[in-house]
Amino acid sequence: MLGYSELYPCSNAYRSKVSLDGLWRFSFDADGVGKEKEWGRNGLASSCSMPVPSAFADLFTKEEERDYTGDFWYETEFYCPDDLQDRACFLRFGSITHRAAVYCNGQLVGEHEGGFLPVVCDITDVVKRGEANRLVVWANNELSEAALPCGSVKILASGRKLVKPYFDFFNYAGIQRSVYLLQIPKHAIVDYSVTYEIEEGRAKVNYEAAHTGDGDIWVSLYDQDGNLAASGEGAKGTLCVEGAHLWNVRNAYLYTIKLELKENGRVVDEYKDRIGIRTVKVEGEKILVNGKPVYLKGYGKHEDFEIMGRAFQWAVAKRDFECMKWNGANCFRTSHYPYAEEWYRMADEEGFLVIDEVAAVGMMRSFANFADAGKGKHTYFFETPTVPELKKNHMRQVEEMIQRDKNHPSVIAFSLFNEPETTSDGAAAYFKDIFAWARELDPQRRPLTGAMEKNSAPDKCRCYPLLDFICLNRYYGWYIAGGPEIEEAMELFAQEMKAWEEKKLHVPFVFTEFGADTLASEHKLPGVMWTQEYQDKYMEKTFEIMDRFPFVQGELAWNFADFQAQEGIMRVNGNKKGIFTRNRQPKNAAYVLKNRWEKMERNQ
Repeated sequence: MLGYSELYPCSNAYRSKVSLDGLWRFSFDADGVGKEKEWGRNGLASSCSMPVPSAFADLFTKEEERDYTGDFWYETEFYCPDDLQDRACFLRFGSITHRAAVYCNGQLVGEHEGGFLPVVCDITDVVKRGEANRLVVWANNELSEAALPCGSVKILASGRKLVKPYFDFFNYAGIQRSVYLLQIPKHAIVDYSVTYEIEEGRAKVNYEAAHTGDGDIWVSLYDQDGNLAASGEGAKGTLCVEGAHLWNVRNAYLYTIKLELKENGRVVDEYKDRIGIRTVKVEGEKILVNGKPVYLKGYGKHEDFEIMGRAFQWAVAKRDFECMKWNGANCFRTSHYPYAEEWYRMADEEGFLVIDEVAAVGMMRSFANFADAGKGKHTYFFETPTVPELKKNHMRQVEEMIQRDKNHPSVIAFSLFNEPETTSDGAAAYFKDIFAWARELDPQRRPLTGAMEKNSAPDKCRCYPLLDFICLNRYYGWYIAGGPEIEEAMELFAQEMKAWEEKKLHVPFVFTEFGADTLASEHKLPGVMWTQEYQDKYMEKTFEIMDRFPFVQGELAWNFADFQAQEGIMRVNGNKKGIFTRNRQPKNAAYVLKNRWEKMERNQ
């Protein structure tokens, strides 16, 4: 059997992928009786229809269903052709939020913790070929301090559960990404990695492939015109590419790599993918792509759209990339979780840079860490009994993220946390192991980073030495001294940056969040908080401070678009810091960024 593989699904003469997307049956299980009554074996007792992929919350009209917390179930049937008897069969879910158990024909075939990475289940021994098969999925969207992202659950007097996230985005859940039935040779290619060395006029593509069986690997590399650029033999080797075309920022060039598994000279499996030849390195205070400095311009984003929640949709992705290209962006961070794989594939094609972030958000034990930032709050998060289990989950999800995304040229860095407590001995010990683990896993040795909020000050933070470049989330002029006090806010901002400068770290700094909530409907002269005029003013003053410090090498505004969040007195039907509205129309600030970014050199 193949074991676990995160290779993106494909179809060819040796492999078959069949989409199982569509209307499934769905049932809430508020009393948690489904497992006891063996719904996984017997099917759902009652159900409604549910589109897959989707997040269920925004499809309903009652708050009990929108805010549902607990167990829920899916069921469907699929047909498995009998003409590929010699193939192994797998089910592959792009994600199931946040944890799941998968049953095929009544048999448990897989379990997974973590809601933003693939779930792959081997069903070779339980699938009925040439017949209909029952597929049942148990899932659960509760939050805890032992799992990512972090939060807790509150039980109301009525007995109804509610999640209490330690993060500022809605806890969308469900089967939110596509589901495939895969049929793959039993002797097959299960993984590959590439690294690059660039020389004058040529490049070395170092590859390593993993496979089952006793066959031999043959590798071919084709340019964009379909011409053979290089070839090699063996599970590990180097392809020398003369006159190599490099993958560059907003100027992508992709080669096609073809891996073949041969037994006794006969091809038994084939896998193709698109790769880009490029290098990434941090050198002094610069971030280098192909040896040249690049200034990161763009956004923190969310997978978030009306009705669909966090479900992937190609049309939304296309619109987002077109909006980012329109105002001169070149980068985004997958805040605060790994996105659907299609985002990275599109970024590869468009030449966008991606900071890929694991779902390590909420490590502060705060329902409003955006408001607590800067107040010196310490909750002893890393001194609690749940830390060992949390760390195990964290390390596993880092491994799965890097395994899935390691070959994307768009991915230039991995972010291993967002806004945790970083001021204690416990935090320092915890993240030291997380970063060491990530450095072992990535063949390309990309820079590692993490985003730090205001409490992670230069005189208090214990974790910044782990970062290859330092990412700061700062809201001077919004959460700190907003409105008429914005002048004082900017002075405080400048003081902090001078304190970082005095540490003489000689590493790049990137602002991964800065912004002001803004209602698109609100205009006022002079501008006040929540108006478009204030958002413009906030951006302009923030840029004035950033531009004083040459070690600042990037600015990713928060957020690309308005997004849904939990209800609260500081949120007006969601977080409104978007530069674009939730339906992707520009606010005034989009033009402020466009004017600034278009004046910069494309790669600077």
